[in-house]
Amino acid sequence: MIEMQRRRVLLDRIADLLLDNHLEVSASNLAAAHMAFSGANPDLAHKIAQRRTDAKPISQTWLDRAAAADCPDEASALEALRSQLQSGLDQFAAATRSASSAQGEYHQALTHQVDALGTSELAPEVALANLATIASAMLERTAEVAAAMKRSEEEAGQLRHSLAKARHDAEVDHLTGLMNRRAFESVMAREYAEAKAAGEPLCVAFADIDFFKRVNDTHGHETGDRVLKAVAQLLAKIADDRCHVARHGGEEFVMLLRGATPDIAAARLNMARIEVGARNLVNRHTQEAIGAVTFSAGVADVFACTGLSAALAAADRALYRAKSEGRNQVVVAQD
Repeated sequence: MIEMQRRRVLLDRIADLLLDNHLEVSASNLAAAHMAFSGANPDLAHKIAQRRTDAKPISQTWLDRAAAADCPDEASALEALRSQLQSGLDQFAAATRSASSAQGEYHQALTHQVDALGTSELAPEVALANLATIASAMLERTAEVAAAMKRSEEEAGQLRHSLAKARHDAEVDHLTGLMNRRAFESVMAREYAEAKAAGEPLCVAFADIDFFKRVNDTHGHETGDRVLKAVAQLLAKIADDRCHVARHGGEEFVMLLRGATPDIAAARLNMARIEVGARNLVNRHTQEAIGAVTFSAGVADVFACTGLSAALAAADRALYRAKSEGRNQVVVAQD
């Protein structure tokens, strides 16, 4: 009953935070609220409480940044979850061993009583009474072991789920939903090896939103975040199992296109660039038009370079050319 009340209070606090501040009921917001109110992230809880005391709004941008600032080291968090999972599995193994031991003890005691009954060492009624006592004790022991195994199995399942979620969160950019830079580097190394072995073309590209600082300065960071999400969503449309898109940092995105020559990669990026430019975004608070949003991009042929680092550098130089030559265009590296 106490545990049920605790959970209800936790759910109420999470709901109040999201509803009172007009925040979306999203996975990242639920996770941040749970971390704050469950005691897992006291620093974030303190920031939220202070924000309320100061009568300041808790916007999506503020919550994203506060949660990101207080996010524990990913490697440490994953290691802690691994330790918890191992502990749960150890408990489950201990319960299994206990069940096996109890079964062995029961079998030994039962065999002794049956032998005694067969050799008339005990009166039948005494032997039967002993068997009933042993069976009763075994049933009680079995019920206890079964309950312990069930608890251990449930805890291990919850920990596996938490570990899988932590791994997912560690690889996803919380604002755009794209993979983050660390996850992209892992994908890039794998795709590079596979494309090289298969003799397939491979291109890498950088894209950077034009005049993004102007958007932030004029319309605020919350609107700037909306622009980032909009561009990310459109770039994500070209992603598939052979095209990977990630947020590289700030207003910059990085892409890896396997099986695409530089011209094909540039054409796909140009399609996304045109679609982005066709959208006219509006500041939701002031209803002031933001205007067309554009991006510049640079593409490099990975196997025309000496390695992945050199290809990334070439794509970055091509992006710089696109910026310096007027923006809102895709440039293919020639070096």
